[in-house]
Amino acid sequence: MIFPRRLEPELLDQMAADDPRAIRVRRDLRVVNAFMRNAQCMASALKKNAAGRQPHTIVDLGSGDGRVMLQVARQLAKFWPGVKLILVDQQNIVSDATRAGFAALNWSVETVRADVFDFLIDPRAQSVDIVTSNLFLHHFDNERLARLLAAAANTAWLVVACEPRRSKFVVRASRLLWMVGCSRETVHDAVVSARAGFTAEELGALWPSREYWELNEQPAAIFTHCFAARRAASAMDHPSNGNGRG
Repeated sequence: MIFPRRLEPELLDQMAADDPRAIRVRRDLRVVNAFMRNAQCMASALKKNAAGRQPHTIVDLGSGDGRVMLQVARQLAKFWPGVKLILVDQQNIVSDATRAGFAALNWSVETVRADVFDFLIDPRAQSVDIVTSNLFLHHFDNERLARLLAAAANTAWLVVACEPRRSKFVVRASRLLWMVGCSRETVHDAVVSARAGFTAEELGALWPSREYWELNEQPAAIFTHCFAARRAASAMDHPSNGNGRG
């Protein structure tokens, strides 16, 4: 039996960007993302659900240091050249090396320090084709999450998210991250994230409308839950359905 979502504060969210503990947790998150295979899951979901369309602009919500999206870009750049990527986070922690990595792929990158709700009503969001997020949506309760998904649906023609899969197995596995060198703070946040994750069609149930959208929600890899929403081709030019650019 699946237990209900349980939201608790994560330690990283309460730390300053330059706190040594925060730096350690962000380093540990590279290990966590590698175990979850989130970059591969995200790249695969983007390519599959874009269905041959070339995006011009992608915005990544809660992007952190941008390293996961750099891994995604490395897998997609040969199919999607010249993409503009906007990294949105409340902290500006994207390094020069990460920016150089995008430049080497011929992807331009813009970092925006903002609340995601504010950004999605910003004029810059009106030219976005795809909205992505990695290990971000689980921070929100269902009411705020529904608002966020509605704003994303009004902005882009494709929305893809990779989140923790909520299960007792994933919670137990999260408690063992100390075995691969992760800090106490990382283990705490991993367990909290697993309890707040998603299963079945929970994100789809919060999507604003199914009338003009094709939804795909399923497990990905062992620890990850993947959600994708693509605007139906017949709705691309519908005046009441947000961004119809192709």
